[in-house]
Amino acid sequence: MSKVAVMTDSNSGITQSQGSELGIRVVPMPFTIGGEDYFEDINLTQERFYELLGDDVEVSTSQPSPGNLKELWDEVLQSHDEIVYIPMSSGLSSSCQMAHMLAQDEYEGRVFVVDNQRISVTQRQSVLDAMAMAEQGFGGAQIRDKLVETKAESSIYIMLDTLYYLKKGGRITPAAAALGTLLKLKPVLQIQGDKLDAFSKARTAAQGRSIMLNAIRSDIENRFGGMEAGDFWIAAAYSHDRARAEEWKKEVEAAFPGYSVYMDPLSLSVACHIGPGALAVTVTRKMHF
Repeated sequence: MSKVAVMTDSNSGITQSQGSELGIRVVPMPFTIGGEDYFEDINLTQERFYELLGDDVEVSTSQPSPGNLKELWDEVLQSHDEIVYIPMSSGLSSSCQMAHMLAQDEYEGRVFVVDNQRISVTQRQSVLDAMAMAEQGFGGAQIRDKLVETKAESSIYIMLDTLYYLKKGGRITPAAAALGTLLKLKPVLQIQGDKLDAFSKARTAAQGRSIMLNAIRSDIENRFGGMEAGDFWIAAAYSHDRARAEEWKKEVEAAFPGYSVYMDPLSLSVACHIGPGALAVTVTRKMHF
């Protein structure tokens, strides 16, 4: 039986210290902020990121270099036969495609890159599922195939607090941002598959939260066939405002009694496009293996 290691990147929300506790390697995502290079959870904390974002400096995301990724894979393969690497969705970053090409060219049969279109708490759940499968004796290819096979069984809904960062990133026009700000609109976005798309618009934060909770209920009842309670993972996420997020978590728990709701900050790769104050909720069907 092969000894399989699980790796991910910091978009999963798994910190370096948590990775050490879990026994996995977490690849830090690189950023260029104000002309300086940073690596998430290495020399860039959540707090420092939002300080810099608030100073309106230029923020751009990047991807791990092939050289750094090879170095980490080579190190892990000294003690393991195979690696299952779970990066952020290919629809949100080119880092997944780069890793896939590198694995095919130089690590065929040893490194299996998973593109199951996950990010943040849903990506974290994929890591935990991969670890559970590895412990049960699944090989790297089997784990990858199972995660890809079930990639559509997850949804994320995110309510933004501001339109400023969508406008700054060119995702909406200045005129649309100005009108939305004037009307105090709260956009609700979704990740269902590989893209971050518009889902709805709310006139108040309370309405936006209600839209997200109803969307989760609809997904459970319609997309996922109304499975029994307990057959899903429900999680919450947020950007920067922890106190507000704790209240949101309580609201999610009240809406879905009997579920243990996990909560994490949104990854910085997402937060740089949507800004602080965002709230999110996710549903993922539990894997059976």
